[in-house]
Amino acid sequence: MTVSAQQVIDPEAATAPATVSFAEAFRFWLKLGFVSFGGPAGQIAIMHTELVERRRWISEKRFLHALNYCMMLPGPEAQQLATYIGWLMHRTWGGIVAGALFVLPSLFILIALSWIYMAYGNVPVVAGIFYGIKPAVTALVLHAAHRIGTRALKNPWMWGIAAAAFVAIFAFDTPFPAIVLAAAFIGHFGARWAPGVIALGGGHGNGKQSYGSALIDDDTPTPAHARFSRSNLAKVLAVGLGLWGLVMAALVMTQGLQGTLTQMGWFFTKAAMLTFGGAYAVLPYVYQGAVEQHHWLSGAQMIDGLALGETTPGPLIMVVAFVGFVGGWIKQIFGPDALFVGGAVAAAVVTLVTFLPSFVFILAGGPLIEATHGKLGFTAPLSAITAAVVGVILNLAMFFAYHVLWPQGFSGRFDAVSAVIAAAAAIALFRFKIGVMPLLGACAAAGLVVTLIPGLR
Repeated sequence: MTVSAQQVIDPEAATAPATVSFAEAFRFWLKLGFVSFGGPAGQIAIMHTELVERRRWISEKRFLHALNYCMMLPGPEAQQLATYIGWLMHRTWGGIVAGALFVLPSLFILIALSWIYMAYGNVPVVAGIFYGIKPAVTALVLHAAHRIGTRALKNPWMWGIAAAAFVAIFAFDTPFPAIVLAAAFIGHFGARWAPGVIALGGGHGNGKQSYGSALIDDDTPTPAHARFSRSNLAKVLAVGLGLWGLVMAALVMTQGLQGTLTQMGWFFTKAAMLTFGGAYAVLPYVYQGAVEQHHWLSGAQMIDGLALGETTPGPLIMVVAFVGFVGGWIKQIFGPDALFVGGAVAAAVVTLVTFLPSFVFILAGGPLIEATHGKLGFTAPLSAITAAVVGVILNLAMFFAYHVLWPQGFSGRFDAVSAVIAAAAAIALFRFKIGVMPLLGACAAAGLVVTLIPGLR
């Protein structure tokens, strides 16, 4: 999205496009939900190409202004950006439809894949595919730490925050929320005491290139529904908190306070508030709670879930739907004769509580953001949190490597084949910049060959 001097690339673009109907927007958001591969960067790039350059529904400057706000929020920024633009164009229902369609295709696909995984995971073909994908996931997590680190660790102080976070979670098993809180305090006070030490800004400056007149242009007045009012803010907060309260009350009444679904609802509500820095940032917290505390799934299954999340459209944080499905299946929340139903309901509950806060953030905070099109402040805590996330993700990569390379623990044998696949995947990512889908496909094929041919493992 780097742009040069202002220019109109098409003389015919001097005229703003015609008003977009709700039905036309619905069709676009539905299509986007099925093609939104590539993680947040890829998803944002798709929206920029379609909405700014091709369709001209929104100008570059307004697009990046909304993105800067979404970058400051916990939760998946690409899904929140879609919600924001949908809300700006077609009021509350436009935002709800845009945000929901960004997630629902992925939810249905993941439920189907999770069922295949749980029902047929021991079939040699399926087992072979996952044998090859697991080392690739290890390389992907390590690459994510490097990618975020190159952006976040701009000076020795930021490196120190990352190192402290790594030591805290690796050596002392410090809860992830405590690490996030400590980093936020460091960023807040660090920006006051030593300006310039804590890197500010979300890395998405103001747009300068024009692709022609847009439906929502730089100087287009804020529509009436997007103007701030206390009554609207109170209404959004009441509906959002009320809906969450109804869901949790229903779970408590039907499952009890200690029921699996109730515990999932509460746990993933907390997780939704901690997803600063992308899905990889919250995965250690999900691992701590889902694997170590509640035992909804094993560490190996967590790696498999991340692999499935990488191969489906939608936000990577949708891996929580896999966690919910597997947990609902293993815990037999509706009995041994309804394993699929239990898994599917758990996946739906987890998805709802994970994404509900994102809708509230956009519908409640959007009018405040539309009130000013200047740079957003208060990003120092986010910068420090992002630095801490690098250390946390590195710990996650080590955890995955341990389970992949020593599947029976350090006392067991070293899996040399998995090590070769992981090394090849790392070289493909770091040296040749291979995309996620081709990488996972090649590693899955390698795992299948190794598994089905005797003597290779």
